[in-house]
Amino acid sequence: QVQLVESGGGSVQAGGSLRVSCRVFGYIYGTYCMGWFRQAPGKEREGVAAIDSDGGTSYADSVKGRFTISKDNAKNTLFLQMNSLKPEDTAMYYCAAGPGRLWAKPYEYNNWGQGTQVTVSS
Repeated sequence: QVQLVESGGGSVQAGGSLRVSCRVFGYIYGTYCMGWFRQAPGKEREGVAAIDSDGGTSYADSVKGRFTISKDNAKNTLFLQMNSLKPEDTAMYYCAAGPGRLWAKPYEYNNWGQGTQVTVSS
């Protein structure tokens, strides 16, 4: 059984930075991808960034150059460093694990965390 637990969300002014973390409890078998998704009220869940088992990364165009995904395998932890935050980045942020063949598609992931709220004020 895999459990994902996010932390590190909060409130920040536009232009600020936050780092969210996702601790993985349990073992993820086989080839996998770890991703960050976000969902704002009234909107669909969207892929933000992903990192595969080889360390390859992918980003949504809206966050390229501002967000960085990374992982610490020794600590079973996934990170998302968010810089130059904008009000439109406000959302609940979720981490996910799964095959991730199409990294930005939620249905590619079968393990999800409970989410952590990120709020960016103007």
